[in-house]
Amino acid sequence: MIENVLSFFFNDEYIHVETGDFLVGEQRALLVNDKILFNGKLYKELYFEPVSKKASFALKEVTIGKGFHWERKEDQCFNGALDILITETGLLAINEIDVEDYLISVISSEMNATCSKEMLKTHAVISRSWLLAQIEKSRQLAQDHTQHIACYQDSERLIRWYDREDHSLYDVCADDHCQRYQGITKASTARVEEAVRETSGEILAHEEQICDARFSKCCGGVSEEFEHCWEPVHHPYLSAVRDNLTETTLPDLTREEEAEKWIRTTPDAFCHTSDQKILAQILTDYDQETPDFYRWKVEYTQAELSALFNQNMDGLINLGLIRDLVPIKRGTSGRIEELKIIGTCGSIIIGKELEIRRILSSTHLFSSAFVVDRLEVKGGIPGRFVLTGAGWGHGVGLCQIGAAVMSTQGHTYRQILSHYYPGAQIKKRY
Repeated sequence: MIENVLSFFFNDEYIHVETGDFLVGEQRALLVNDKILFNGKLYKELYFEPVSKKASFALKEVTIGKGFHWERKEDQCFNGALDILITETGLLAINEIDVEDYLISVISSEMNATCSKEMLKTHAVISRSWLLAQIEKSRQLAQDHTQHIACYQDSERLIRWYDREDHSLYDVCADDHCQRYQGITKASTARVEEAVRETSGEILAHEEQICDARFSKCCGGVSEEFEHCWEPVHHPYLSAVRDNLTETTLPDLTREEEAEKWIRTTPDAFCHTSDQKILAQILTDYDQETPDFYRWKVEYTQAELSALFNQNMDGLINLGLIRDLVPIKRGTSGRIEELKIIGTCGSIIIGKELEIRRILSSTHLFSSAFVVDRLEVKGGIPGRFVLTGAGWGHGVGLCQIGAAVMSTQGHTYRQILSHYYPGAQIKKRY
């Protein structure tokens, strides 16, 4: 959370480390001339420690789902310490908390805390694995003095991906960019705490390395490979998986004709469900506002699509009117990795999947697995575009809705993890 003014509330006693003062109640910090004004004094940094483990603090109007169609503000409550730093864009609030306590919050934030026990245990293992893998990766980059590159740009293309390396002052953010972490705002349950405790220290590993265990809402029938969404590195445990145990053959969705056939139909898959009881377990209240996720449609007029492109490209290039959207490269799930946008004044190739989703929507498209119909074409220029798509999110690793269905069918968390992360093993690290 970054603001010029931070309002927060200590529900219990906290120690202001810089002064040793014990604080309770309403607090306010302001950015003034590159310093933090707090209780009449200026500081370079503020750090508050809880007096007891159960002590909590609240932050006002935290933005969640930033840039996505469910974006909104809510007041949030957290256990643990509070660190306030100065950045170029404002005051940054950082919550320091134990890994296992963090996991209880992540699971309660990512899904309904009343979800099935096996699904909760599944998520405990992958969320723990992902977090520890990111921390290890950051340490390795720092140790090797390696610069993180996440963008290639020239006059013909813009290829960009977004990952947690964008964060340099903290381990992970609290939103969908990393993992949803909303503190103790979302009510936890004894079942969530049991799931974390019963899997304590368990991680997914491949060749003794902690797995970068990615997950998304709905794969659309086949999971995606890591390198088609992020840096060009292949992880064997993040390979394409058919979301079905009875039909395991994989269609070649990197081929345009196969991708089109796949996306325009509804093949059987675990994540192809409309069972509201299951969906209510895995989807939070605002996620349930999205009824169509396995297959979906979005329609734009020429004026709408041209305006979206110009707005989201920040004036980088003027293509004039949009003639066509042409997939150049698709991943194993049919998600477009590189898309050529052709206009009356030029063209550009954009990627990877999240950048495509960002540029072609006022928020984000559900996924980049889509095909395009050009309608009302006059003089080679469409009056309307219809995008027919598959899945919700990047599709790499575990499919949350598919995994929820598997858990209700009696599959254990070990079987679910084995399905979505082929070749990975569960190891107990602590």
